[in-house]
Amino acid sequence: MANILYLVHRMPYPPNKGDKVRSYHLLRHLQRHHRVFLGTFIDDPEDVAHVPALQALCPDLYIEQLNPRSTKLLSARGLLTGRSLSETYYRHAGLHRWVREVQAKHKLDATVVFSGVMAQFATPLLPQVPMLVDFVDVDSSKWAQYAPEHRWPLSWLYRREGARLLAYEREVARQARQSFFVTPNETALFQSLAPEVAGRVQSISNGVNAEYFSPQVGSVSPFAADEVPVVFTGAMDYWPNIDGVCWFVEQMLPELVQRWPQLRFYIVGRNPTPQVKALAGPRVVVTGTVPDVRGYLQHAAAVVAPLRVARGIQNKILEAMAMEKPVVTVPSCADAIGAGFEFGVVRAATAPEFVQALDLLLLSPEKTAELGRAARQYVLKHFSWEAHLSALDAWLPPQVSDGRGRA
Repeated sequence: MANILYLVHRMPYPPNKGDKVRSYHLLRHLQRHHRVFLGTFIDDPEDVAHVPALQALCPDLYIEQLNPRSTKLLSARGLLTGRSLSETYYRHAGLHRWVREVQAKHKLDATVVFSGVMAQFATPLLPQVPMLVDFVDVDSSKWAQYAPEHRWPLSWLYRREGARLLAYEREVARQARQSFFVTPNETALFQSLAPEVAGRVQSISNGVNAEYFSPQVGSVSPFAADEVPVVFTGAMDYWPNIDGVCWFVEQMLPELVQRWPQLRFYIVGRNPTPQVKALAGPRVVVTGTVPDVRGYLQHAAAVVAPLRVARGIQNKILEAMAMEKPVVTVPSCADAIGAGFEFGVVRAATAPEFVQALDLLLLSPEKTAELGRAARQYVLKHFSWEAHLSALDAWLPPQVSDGRGRA
Protein backbone atom coordinates (compact mmCIF):
# COMPACT_ATOMS: atom_id res chain seq x y z
CA MET A 1 0.00 0.00 0.00
CA ALA A 2 1.50 3.29 -1.14
CA ASN A 3 1.13 6.77 0.30
CA ILE A 4 -0.86 9.22 -1.82
CA LEU A 5 -1.32 12.91 -1.02
CA TYR A 6 -4.73 14.06 -2.24
CA LEU A 7 -5.35 17.81 -2.35
CA VAL A 8 -8.90 19.08 -2.93
CA HIS A 9 -10.06 22.69 -2.99
CA ARG A 10 -13.46 21.90 -1.44
CA MET A 11 -14.22 19.24 1.18
CA PRO A 12 -15.21 16.16 -0.87
CA TYR A 13 -18.00 15.14 1.47
CA PRO A 14 -20.93 14.91 1.37
CA PRO A 15 -21.00 14.35 -2.42
CA ASN A 16 -23.95 16.70 -2.92
CA LYS A 17 -22.82 19.02 -5.72
CA GLY A 18 -21.00 18.66 -9.02
CA ASP A 19 -17.31 18.96 -8.18
CA LYS A 20 -17.75 17.27 -4.78
CA VAL A 21 -19.31 14.25 -6.45
CA ARG A 22 -16.25 13.83 -8.66
CA SER A 23 -13.70 14.51 -5.90
CA TYR A 24 -15.50 12.12 -3.52
CA HIS A 25 -15.46 9.26 -6.00
CA LEU A 26 -11.81 9.94 -6.79
CA LEU A 27 -11.04 9.75 -3.06
CA ARG A 28 -12.84 6.40 -2.77
CA HIS A 29 -11.06 5.09 -5.87
CA LEU A 30 -7.63 5.96 -4.48
CA GLN A 31 -8.48 4.42 -1.12
CA ARG A 32 -9.18 1.04 -2.67
CA HIS A 33 -5.45 0.33 -2.99
CA HIS A 34 -3.57 3.10 -1.19
CA ARG A 35 -3.24 5.06 2.00
CA VAL A 36 -4.58 8.53 1.26
CA PHE A 37 -3.57 11.73 3.05
CA LEU A 38 -6.30 14.28 2.33
CA GLY A 39 -5.76 18.02 2.56
CA THR A 40 -8.82 20.16 1.89
CA PHE A 41 -10.86 23.25 2.75
CA ILE A 42 -14.39 23.96 3.96
CA ASP A 43 -16.05 26.87 2.19
CA ASP A 44 -19.63 26.15 3.26
CA PRO A 45 -20.46 26.36 6.99
CA GLU A 46 -23.04 23.58 6.55
CA ASP A 47 -20.20 21.17 5.78
CA VAL A 48 -18.72 21.52 9.27
CA ALA A 49 -21.31 19.06 10.56
CA HIS A 50 -19.96 16.43 8.16
CA VAL A 51 -16.32 16.61 9.26
CA PRO A 52 -16.64 13.63 11.67
CA ALA A 53 -18.01 11.48 8.85
CA LEU A 54 -15.13 12.49 6.58
CA GLN A 55 -12.65 11.85 9.42
CA ALA A 56 -14.03 8.34 9.79
CA LEU A 57 -13.76 7.83 6.04
CA CYS A 58 -10.23 9.25 5.77
CA PRO A 59 -8.36 9.39 9.11
CA ASP A 60 -5.26 11.02 7.58
CA LEU A 61 -6.97 14.37 7.17
CA TYR A 62 -6.09 18.05 7.28
CA ILE A 63 -9.07 20.35 6.94
CA GLU A 64 -9.33 24.11 7.33
CA GLN A 65 -12.43 26.29 7.20
CA LEU A 66 -12.29 29.31 4.94
CA ASN A 67 -14.33 32.44 5.47
CA PRO A 68 -15.41 33.24 1.90
CA ARG A 69 -15.84 36.96 2.56
CA SER A 70 -12.48 37.60 4.23
CA THR A 71 -10.67 35.14 1.95
CA LYS A 72 -11.98 36.95 -1.13
CA LEU A 73 -10.62 40.20 0.27
CA LEU A 74 -7.25 38.57 0.91
CA SER A 75 -7.23 37.09 -2.58
CA ALA A 76 -7.14 40.65 -3.91
CA ARG A 77 -3.43 40.49 -3.09
CA GLY A 78 -3.16 38.80 -6.47
CA LEU A 79 -3.79 42.19 -8.08
CA LEU A 80 -0.56 43.45 -6.50
CA THR A 81 1.55 40.36 -7.15
CA GLY A 82 0.43 39.65 -10.70
CA ARG A 83 -1.04 36.27 -9.73
CA SER A 84 -4.53 35.02 -10.40
CA LEU A 85 -7.09 35.69 -7.69
CA SER A 86 -8.07 32.00 -7.76
CA GLU A 87 -4.56 30.89 -6.82
CA THR A 88 -4.25 33.57 -4.15
CA TYR A 89 -7.66 32.69 -2.68
CA TYR A 90 -6.37 29.26 -1.65
CA ARG A 91 -2.95 30.27 -0.31
CA HIS A 92 -2.68 28.81 3.17
CA ALA A 93 0.40 28.45 5.37
CA GLY A 94 -1.19 25.76 7.54
CA LEU A 95 -1.80 23.40 4.63
CA HIS A 96 1.74 23.97 3.34
CA ARG A 97 3.08 23.06 6.78
CA TRP A 98 0.94 19.90 7.01
CA VAL A 99 2.12 18.73 3.57
CA ARG A 100 5.75 19.12 4.64
CA GLU A 101 5.08 17.18 7.84
CA VAL A 102 3.35 14.33 5.99
CA GLN A 103 6.22 14.06 3.52
CA ALA A 104 8.82 14.04 6.30
CA LYS A 105 7.01 11.38 8.32
CA HIS A 106 5.51 9.10 5.67
CA LYS A 107 7.50 9.59 2.43
CA LEU A 108 4.83 10.18 -0.16
CA ASP A 109 4.76 8.24 -3.44
CA ALA A 110 2.58 10.61 -5.47
CA THR A 111 0.31 13.61 -5.23
CA VAL A 112 -3.12 13.77 -6.85
CA VAL A 113 -4.39 17.34 -7.18
CA PHE A 114 -8.08 18.06 -7.65
CA SER A 115 -8.54 21.54 -9.15
CA GLY A 116 -5.48 23.28 -10.49
CA VAL A 117 -5.34 25.91 -7.74
CA MET A 118 -4.35 23.20 -5.24
CA ALA A 119 -1.17 22.41 -7.15
CA GLN A 120 0.58 25.20 -5.23
CA PHE A 121 0.77 22.81 -2.26
CA ALA A 122 2.21 19.96 -4.34
CA THR A 123 4.84 21.68 -6.46
CA PRO A 124 7.29 22.13 -3.54
CA LEU A 125 7.52 18.31 -3.39
CA LEU A 126 8.66 18.02 -7.00
CA PRO A 127 10.53 16.23 -8.46
CA GLN A 128 10.75 13.69 -5.62
CA VAL A 129 6.96 13.25 -5.47
CA PRO A 130 5.30 13.14 -8.91
CA MET A 131 2.11 15.12 -9.39
CA LEU A 132 -1.10 14.25 -11.24
CA VAL A 133 -3.61 17.07 -11.74
CA ASP A 134 -7.34 16.77 -12.33
CA PHE A 135 -8.20 20.23 -13.62
CA VAL A 136 -11.76 19.02 -14.36
CA ASP A 137 -12.54 22.07 -16.53
CA VAL A 138 -10.48 24.83 -18.11
CA ASP A 139 -11.36 27.32 -15.40
CA SER A 140 -9.42 30.15 -17.04
CA SER A 141 -11.66 29.88 -20.08
CA LYS A 142 -14.75 30.21 -17.88
CA TRP A 143 -13.49 33.48 -16.44
CA ALA A 144 -12.74 34.79 -19.94
CA GLN A 145 -16.24 33.75 -20.96
CA TYR A 146 -17.79 35.61 -18.02
CA ALA A 147 -16.16 38.91 -19.00
CA PRO A 148 -18.45 39.94 -21.89
CA GLU A 149 -21.50 39.23 -19.71
CA HIS A 150 -20.56 41.91 -17.17
CA ARG A 151 -19.88 45.61 -17.13
CA TRP A 152 -16.63 47.30 -16.18
CA PRO A 153 -14.89 46.86 -13.74
CA LEU A 154 -16.00 43.22 -13.47
CA SER A 155 -15.44 42.71 -17.19
CA TRP A 156 -11.82 43.86 -16.76
CA LEU A 157 -11.36 41.77 -13.62
CA TYR A 158 -12.73 38.60 -15.23
CA ARG A 159 -10.65 39.11 -18.37
CA ARG A 160 -7.54 39.57 -16.24
CA GLU A 161 -8.38 36.49 -14.18
CA GLY A 162 -8.78 34.42 -17.33
CA ALA A 163 -5.35 35.43 -18.61
CA ARG A 164 -3.50 35.06 -15.28
CA LEU A 165 -5.16 31.76 -14.46
CA LEU A 166 -4.36 30.32 -17.87
CA ALA A 167 -0.68 31.15 -17.37
CA TYR A 168 -0.82 29.37 -14.01
CA GLU A 169 -2.65 26.34 -15.46
CA ARG A 170 -0.03 26.01 -18.20
CA GLU A 171 2.80 26.08 -15.68
CA VAL A 172 1.08 23.49 -13.47
CA ALA A 173 0.45 21.20 -16.45
CA ARG A 174 4.09 21.57 -17.50
CA GLN A 175 5.20 20.28 -14.10
CA ALA A 176 2.61 17.51 -13.83
CA ARG A 177 3.26 13.93 -14.89
CA GLN A 178 -0.22 13.93 -16.47
CA SER A 179 -3.22 16.25 -16.46
CA PHE A 180 -6.89 15.38 -16.78
CA PHE A 181 -10.09 17.09 -17.89
CA VAL A 182 -13.68 15.97 -17.70
CA THR A 183 -14.48 15.76 -21.43
CA PRO A 184 -12.66 15.42 -24.74
CA ASN A 185 -13.85 18.94 -25.60
CA GLU A 186 -12.26 20.43 -22.47
CA THR A 187 -9.10 18.43 -23.17
CA ALA A 188 -8.93 19.69 -26.75
CA LEU A 189 -9.54 23.26 -25.58
CA PHE A 190 -6.65 23.11 -23.12
CA GLN A 191 -4.40 21.48 -25.69
CA SER A 192 -5.10 24.38 -28.04
CA LEU A 193 -4.34 26.90 -25.28
CA ALA A 194 -1.26 25.02 -24.00
CA PRO A 195 0.21 23.18 -27.00
CA GLU A 196 3.49 22.61 -25.17
CA VAL A 197 1.79 19.99 -22.95
CA ALA A 198 -0.68 18.60 -25.49
CA GLY A 199 0.83 15.11 -25.25
CA ARG A 200 0.37 14.91 -21.48
CA VAL A 201 -3.32 15.74 -21.22
CA GLN A 202 -6.27 13.36 -21.36
CA SER A 203 -9.95 13.01 -20.49
CA ILE A 204 -11.49 11.25 -17.52
CA SER A 205 -15.25 11.45 -17.69
CA ASN A 206 -17.63 11.89 -14.77
CA GLY A 207 -19.82 9.04 -13.60
CA VAL A 208 -23.01 8.64 -11.66
CA ASN A 209 -24.03 6.45 -8.73
CA ALA A 210 -26.87 4.72 -10.55
CA GLU A 211 -27.76 2.59 -7.52
CA TYR A 212 -28.52 5.71 -5.50
CA PHE A 213 -30.04 7.67 -8.37
CA SER A 214 -32.72 5.22 -9.42
CA PRO A 215 -36.52 5.51 -9.39
CA GLN A 216 -37.94 4.39 -6.04
CA VAL A 217 -41.20 2.47 -5.77
CA GLY A 218 -43.50 4.28 -3.37
CA SER A 219 -41.54 7.54 -3.48
CA VAL A 220 -43.64 10.45 -2.22
CA SER A 221 -43.98 13.39 -4.59
CA PRO A 222 -42.98 16.82 -3.22
CA PHE A 223 -45.35 18.47 -5.69
CA ALA A 224 -49.05 19.32 -5.57
CA ALA A 225 -51.25 16.89 -7.48
CA ASP A 226 -52.58 19.52 -9.88
CA GLU A 227 -49.32 21.17 -10.91
CA VAL A 228 -46.93 20.52 -13.81
CA PRO A 229 -43.47 20.69 -12.19
CA VAL A 230 -40.43 21.57 -14.30
CA VAL A 231 -37.23 21.09 -12.30
CA PHE A 232 -33.70 22.49 -12.26
CA THR A 233 -31.17 21.17 -9.73
CA GLY A 234 -27.80 22.57 -8.73
CA ALA A 235 -25.82 24.70 -6.31
CA MET A 236 -27.51 28.08 -6.52
CA ASP A 237 -24.51 30.18 -5.59
CA TYR A 238 -22.71 29.09 -8.79
CA TRP A 239 -22.91 31.76 -11.47
CA PRO A 240 -23.63 29.49 -14.49
CA ASN A 241 -26.58 28.03 -12.55
CA ILE A 242 -27.78 31.50 -11.55
CA ASP A 243 -27.54 32.68 -15.15
CA GLY A 244 -29.37 29.57 -16.35
CA VAL A 245 -32.40 29.87 -14.07
CA CYS A 246 -32.67 33.63 -14.66
CA TRP A 247 -32.63 33.01 -18.41
CA PHE A 248 -35.32 30.35 -18.04
CA VAL A 249 -37.60 32.47 -15.86
CA GLU A 250 -37.23 35.60 -17.97
CA GLN A 251 -37.23 34.17 -21.49
CA MET A 252 -39.06 30.83 -21.38
CA LEU A 253 -41.39 30.61 -18.41
CA PRO A 254 -43.93 33.26 -19.51
CA GLU A 255 -44.71 31.46 -22.76
CA LEU A 256 -44.70 28.05 -21.09
CA VAL A 257 -47.22 29.22 -18.48
CA GLN A 258 -49.48 30.51 -21.25
CA ARG A 259 -49.47 27.02 -22.76
CA TRP A 260 -49.49 25.17 -19.44
CA PRO A 261 -51.30 27.26 -16.79
CA GLN A 262 -50.49 24.73 -14.04
CA LEU A 263 -46.77 24.72 -14.79
CA ARG A 264 -44.46 25.61 -11.92
CA PHE A 265 -40.68 25.94 -12.11
CA TYR A 266 -38.75 24.44 -9.19
CA ILE A 267 -35.21 25.66 -8.53
CA VAL A 268 -33.81 22.95 -6.27
CA GLY A 269 -30.40 23.54 -4.69
CA ARG A 270 -28.46 24.91 -1.79
CA ASN A 271 -27.33 28.47 -1.11
CA PRO A 272 -29.63 30.45 -3.42
CA THR A 273 -28.31 33.96 -3.85
CA PRO A 274 -30.54 37.04 -3.43
CA GLN A 275 -30.81 37.16 -7.23
CA VAL A 276 -32.18 33.61 -7.27
CA LYS A 277 -34.49 34.15 -4.29
CA ALA A 278 -35.96 37.18 -6.07
CA LEU A 279 -37.24 34.84 -8.80
CA ALA A 280 -39.67 33.16 -6.38
CA GLY A 281 -43.34 33.80 -7.05
CA PRO A 282 -46.60 32.08 -7.98
CA ARG A 283 -44.92 30.15 -10.81
CA VAL A 284 -41.40 29.77 -9.35
CA VAL A 285 -40.40 27.86 -6.22
CA VAL A 286 -36.90 28.31 -4.80
CA THR A 287 -36.43 25.42 -2.38
CA GLY A 288 -32.95 26.00 -0.99
CA THR A 289 -31.35 22.90 0.50
CA VAL A 290 -33.51 19.78 0.36
CA PRO A 291 -32.84 16.53 2.23
CA ASP A 292 -33.11 14.41 -0.91
CA VAL A 293 -33.16 15.67 -4.48
CA ARG A 294 -34.30 12.33 -5.92
CA GLY A 295 -38.00 12.90 -5.24
CA TYR A 296 -37.91 16.16 -7.15
CA LEU A 297 -36.33 14.43 -10.13
CA GLN A 298 -38.48 11.31 -10.06
CA HIS A 299 -41.78 13.18 -9.95
CA ALA A 300 -40.87 16.06 -12.26
CA ALA A 301 -42.87 16.45 -15.43
CA ALA A 302 -39.66 17.66 -17.08
CA VAL A 303 -36.06 18.49 -16.16
CA VAL A 304 -34.08 21.36 -17.67
CA ALA A 305 -30.43 22.44 -17.66
CA PRO A 306 -30.35 25.82 -19.48
CA LEU A 307 -26.63 26.39 -18.86
CA ARG A 308 -25.37 29.02 -21.30
CA VAL A 309 -21.94 29.32 -19.66
CA ALA A 310 -21.10 25.97 -18.05
CA ARG A 311 -19.31 23.33 -20.08
CA GLY A 312 -18.22 19.79 -19.48
CA ILE A 313 -20.22 16.87 -18.17
CA GLN A 314 -22.89 18.09 -15.78
CA ASN A 315 -23.63 15.68 -12.94
CA LYS A 316 -27.10 17.19 -12.62
CA ILE A 317 -27.90 15.88 -16.10
CA LEU A 318 -26.49 12.41 -15.45
CA GLU A 319 -28.43 12.16 -12.19
CA ALA A 320 -31.69 13.10 -13.86
CA MET A 321 -31.04 10.57 -16.63
CA ALA A 322 -30.33 7.88 -14.02
CA MET A 323 -33.70 8.76 -12.49
CA GLU A 324 -35.29 7.99 -15.88
CA LYS A 325 -35.87 11.61 -16.82
CA PRO A 326 -35.03 13.10 -20.21
CA VAL A 327 -33.30 16.48 -19.91
CA VAL A 328 -33.63 19.58 -22.08
CA THR A 329 -30.23 21.25 -22.23
CA VAL A 330 -27.94 23.38 -24.38
CA PRO A 331 -25.85 21.77 -27.16
CA SER A 332 -22.52 22.17 -25.31
CA CYS A 333 -23.77 20.12 -22.35
CA ALA A 334 -25.40 17.56 -24.65
CA ASP A 335 -22.19 17.19 -26.65
CA ALA A 336 -20.22 16.52 -23.47
CA ILE A 337 -22.47 13.58 -22.60
CA GLY A 338 -22.54 12.25 -26.13
CA ALA A 339 -26.20 11.24 -26.17
CA GLY A 340 -28.92 12.40 -28.51
CA PHE A 341 -32.69 12.66 -28.40
CA GLU A 342 -33.19 8.90 -28.55
CA PHE A 343 -31.33 8.61 -25.22
CA GLY A 344 -33.23 11.39 -23.49
CA VAL A 345 -30.91 14.35 -24.09
CA VAL A 346 -32.98 17.01 -25.85
CA ARG A 347 -30.97 19.87 -27.37
CA ALA A 348 -32.17 23.46 -27.26
CA ALA A 349 -29.92 26.41 -28.08
CA THR A 350 -32.44 29.25 -27.78
CA ALA A 351 -35.39 30.16 -25.59
CA PRO A 352 -37.93 29.26 -28.33
CA GLU A 353 -36.22 25.88 -28.77
CA PHE A 354 -36.47 25.22 -25.02
CA VAL A 355 -40.18 26.05 -25.12
CA GLN A 356 -40.71 23.79 -28.11
CA ALA A 357 -38.76 20.90 -26.52
CA LEU A 358 -40.63 21.15 -23.23
CA ASP A 359 -43.92 21.34 -25.09
CA LEU A 360 -43.04 18.08 -26.82
CA LEU A 361 -42.22 16.30 -23.54
CA LEU A 362 -45.27 17.61 -21.68
CA LEU A 363 -47.64 16.74 -24.51
CA SER A 364 -46.41 13.14 -24.74
CA PRO A 365 -46.04 11.55 -21.27
CA GLU A 366 -45.68 8.06 -22.79
CA LYS A 367 -42.88 9.15 -25.12
CA THR A 368 -41.24 11.06 -22.27
CA ALA A 369 -41.30 7.93 -20.09
CA GLU A 370 -39.80 5.91 -22.96
CA LEU A 371 -36.99 8.45 -23.38
CA GLY A 372 -36.41 8.38 -19.62
CA ARG A 373 -35.90 4.62 -19.63
CA ALA A 374 -33.46 4.94 -22.52
CA ALA A 375 -31.62 7.71 -20.65
CA ARG A 376 -31.04 5.46 -17.63
CA GLN A 377 -29.76 2.65 -19.81
CA TYR A 378 -27.34 5.06 -21.48
CA VAL A 379 -25.98 6.17 -18.10
CA LEU A 380 -25.59 2.57 -16.91
CA LYS A 381 -23.60 1.70 -20.02
CA HIS A 382 -21.38 4.77 -20.33
CA PHE A 383 -20.96 6.44 -16.93
CA SER A 384 -19.49 4.05 -14.37
CA TRP A 385 -17.21 5.91 -11.95
CA GLU A 386 -14.83 3.00 -11.47
CA ALA A 387 -14.35 2.41 -15.19
CA HIS A 388 -13.54 6.08 -15.82
CA LEU A 389 -11.28 6.70 -12.82
CA SER A 390 -9.18 3.61 -13.42
CA ALA A 391 -7.54 5.54 -16.29
CA LEU A 392 -5.69 7.56 -13.67
CA ASP A 393 -3.95 4.48 -12.25
CA ALA A 394 -1.64 4.11 -15.24
CA TRP A 395 0.02 7.42 -14.40
CA LEU A 396 0.78 6.69 -10.78
CA PRO A 397 4.30 5.40 -9.99
CA PRO A 398 4.73 1.67 -10.76
CA GLN A 399 4.91 0.69 -7.11
CA VAL A 400 1.59 2.50 -6.61
CA SER A 401 -0.46 1.43 -9.58
CA ASP A 402 0.42 -2.24 -9.57
CA GLY A 403 -0.90 -2.73 -6.02
CA ARG A 404 2.27 -4.45 -4.71
CA GLY A 405 3.16 -1.65 -2.32
CA ARG A 406 6.56 0.01 -2.13
CA ALA A 407 9.43 -1.08 -4.34
